[in-house]
Amino acid sequence: MASDRLPEAAAPKMKKSNIKYASTCAVVASMASIVLGYDTGVMSGASLYIQKDLEITDVQVEILMGILSIYSIIGTLAAGRTSDWIGRRFTAIFAAFFFFAGAMLMGFASGYTMLMLGRFVAGIGVGYAIVIAPVYTAEIAPASARGFLVSFTEVFINIGILLGYVSNYAFAGLPLHLGWRFMLGIGAVPSVVLALLVSGMPESPRWLVMKGRLADARVVLEKITDTPEEAEERLADIKTAAGIPNDLDGDVVVVPRKRGGEEKQVWRELILSPTPSMRRILVAALGVFLFQQLTGSDSVVLYSPRVFESAGITGDHQLLAATCAMGVVKTLVILVAMFLLDRVGRRPLLLCSTGGIIVSLVGLATGLTVVDQNPDARIPWAVGLCVASVLAYVSFFSIGLGPVLGVYTTEIFPLRVRALGFAVGEAGNRLVSGAMSMTFLSLSSAITLGGTFFLYAGIAVLAWVFFFTCLPETRGRTLEEMGSLFGMTDTGAEAEDAAPATQDASCTARLLGASP
Repeated sequence: MASDRLPEAAAPKMKKSNIKYASTCAVVASMASIVLGYDTGVMSGASLYIQKDLEITDVQVEILMGILSIYSIIGTLAAGRTSDWIGRRFTAIFAAFFFFAGAMLMGFASGYTMLMLGRFVAGIGVGYAIVIAPVYTAEIAPASARGFLVSFTEVFINIGILLGYVSNYAFAGLPLHLGWRFMLGIGAVPSVVLALLVSGMPESPRWLVMKGRLADARVVLEKITDTPEEAEERLADIKTAAGIPNDLDGDVVVVPRKRGGEEKQVWRELILSPTPSMRRILVAALGVFLFQQLTGSDSVVLYSPRVFESAGITGDHQLLAATCAMGVVKTLVILVAMFLLDRVGRRPLLLCSTGGIIVSLVGLATGLTVVDQNPDARIPWAVGLCVASVLAYVSFFSIGLGPVLGVYTTEIFPLRVRALGFAVGEAGNRLVSGAMSMTFLSLSSAITLGGTFFLYAGIAVLAWVFFFTCLPETRGRTLEEMGSLFGMTDTGAEAEDAAPATQDASCTARLLGASP
């Protein structure tokens, strides 16, 4: 059985050529997430000029900032079914089309309504991208380097954010009516590059097996594994996970279908009538998805110029320069995190990251409160505390909570529900992101900016407790072995005798102090 293998020793060292091939595929697929990062970063500065040019209210700015996350839910929920239907690769190309159309609409927007239409189209593309990029990479990456390769998704989000900040700074000197349009319209360029590069990528071997294309899957696996024997072993594991009998072989086979329809069966297995093991997997994944946004990550990034302004930094160029510095720090730290995921593990990074976020949010809230209570006096230490806390926040987020989400949540779902499970979790993530972005200015007006970040710090404490009690370590295991951590056998059935790792995975039992 796959679960009897040693997590660390089971994965042999890969050839450099295979690592290079898998890494190239991961980089290309992860480029889809650069547009989400770019939009997040560029809107933080562009919103300042849009508000002046179109003369819109703070409420309209909030809606403009957060609505893309709400719109992206459409693409997120559709991505699972689309990628299972036409494949992971063509779904990424499909997303690139929406990116291009949305960026062009926003760049040529004549008013608020057309701008919102562009946000709608781009949002659908973002929804597709944030699901397909990590799912594809997780399915093509070997166990020994999966954390490193899947984290490319978060790397490109951060690169996109930094490019958005740089775009703000570069086009800030243009006339008011042109500056923000160039900032948004130039986002069409990455989508064209993405479509061209993705067209040369191989399809996910796990998707090929689900479609019965065993010969094609074998070809891809031989390129990303160390030996042909290992490729056959991985193929056998994937066939078992897909419900294909071991004795059924050939270039193309007919995949057995479950009664009641495949789509209905997947929804029933994941949402409507999950087993205890599947429920634990779903709770663990949703917890990571939701807490990532509830701790205020998008609020800090989207509204960073306003936060710096409240801290005492004045002038558009100074605000945008400070924001660029934040983007540089965020990008550099995520590069460090890439190398730690497969060495330190997901769980330690997540706990350290969340702990640092708590301290950073308390520091930021304290500094903003002191500045707010002394409006007529400049207090250098409070301004310094605010800036340092923002930089610390994005650093701690990028070392754990940011990259771990894509890695951990694509790992733990079984193959038959992976695309749908990730899509449901990402939809929740986008919903919370939109809600946080569209209420930040109103909330800060009601309880002050400092009070808002104190609230986020309290939520981060709850997140740390949840991660500590509910998430087992997954480092070094193949995707087909993940079910054993939550009490599931290789075939997806409930294990009769839960292993110690399964007991650690029982969130309810850990919280209540009882055995599962």
